Amino acid sequence: MKILHLFVSPAHIYVGHYGGPAGTTPIVEVEEIECVAGSGIRGDRYFDHKPDYKGQITFFEIETHRRLCAQFPASKRGPDCYRRNVIVEGQDLNALIGREFEIQGLRFLGTEESKPCFWMEEAFGEGAVESLSGKGGLRAKILAGGRLRRGGH
Repeated sequence: MKILHLFVSPAHIYVGHYGGPAGTTPIVEVEEIECVAGSGIRGDRYFDHKPDYKGQITFFEIETHRRLCAQFPASKRGPDCYRRNVIVEGQDLNALIGREFEIQGLRFLGTEESKPCFWMEEAFGEGAVESLSGKGGLRAKILAGGRLRRGGH
């Protein structure tokens, strides 16, 4: 799998905003992220969220984004709109649920699908939740940390 984009979000814009408007803190694209085993991504909103958290890092397939863009051409949203940390190409992420895997010498455990929530209708556009069903990305734990860089396999 190839890493196309890396994102860090310093604050929640949806969690805790139910019934009101989304927050405004932007997600930030970076060249590399520091993955800390058992804690998450340094500087991200879920860093040290809670012990043994199943979503220390999230992945998303660019192929799914491309499919949605073709399905909803008026949206014009980039892959940052899903607020996942790592956008990859060439990997069926659902195949990694319940499995350990390695990228650039770092080890992860795929824990579950990062299911799309109703906020995706605002983030991407109307119809996104249904279209993302079963392809919302992957939540994972960081088993062996280090630096993950954009572009590498």
